[in-house]
Amino acid sequence: MGTAMGRDFLFLTHPDVVIDPQLPVPRWPLSARGRERMQRFLAAPWVRTIGAVWCSDEQKAIDAAEILSGGLGLRFQTHAELGENDRSATGYLATAEFEATADQFFAHPHDSIRGWERAVDAQARIVRAVTHVACATPGDTPVCVVSHGGVGALLFCHLARVPISRQHDQPPGAGGYFFRWRGPAGELVHGWRSIDSPEFP
Repeated sequence: MGTAMGRDFLFLTHPDVVIDPQLPVPRWPLSARGRERMQRFLAAPWVRTIGAVWCSDEQKAIDAAEILSGGLGLRFQTHAELGENDRSATGYLATAEFEATADQFFAHPHDSIRGWERAVDAQARIVRAVTHVACATPGDTPVCVVSHGGVGALLFCHLARVPISRQHDQPPGAGGYFFRWRGPAGELVHGWRSIDSPEFP
């Protein structure tokens, strides 16, 4: 997958989590189903070409990165700026309220919605983080970044060179999607695909 024209990168969103309103959202772990989905993802032969794994410092991303890197015989690295958009001002929100707030987050990227990190700031941060990953990872094998859906959509918009919009978010559900781009120019190779049917990208 690595080419002379640029290295391949995967942005992978963590799958299913244990939702616990008593814990800060960044400390939620993967659920048993999320772990099983990550294990099955490892069965795709092309996944074996991944040569480096990075993740945010949120527990669900760490859990997914541990499974992936362990199956590949690698050690993963963390980077705090790969984290999800900062929603600590509201903390846990029930599904309907969260989705309505997230809609506003994407629809008004220059505004702080209910105290959340602005979408434009979160986008700049995730772009800065993946640029750091690209510069800090030697070699030319594919790199997998395990992160989160919200910042993944923002990164996707940046790479696709389109305005911030939730229409570029991962499909609804329990996460576990990935897209691929090629550096150094950041050319999108394909859009969101599920880890449950990971055709060769």
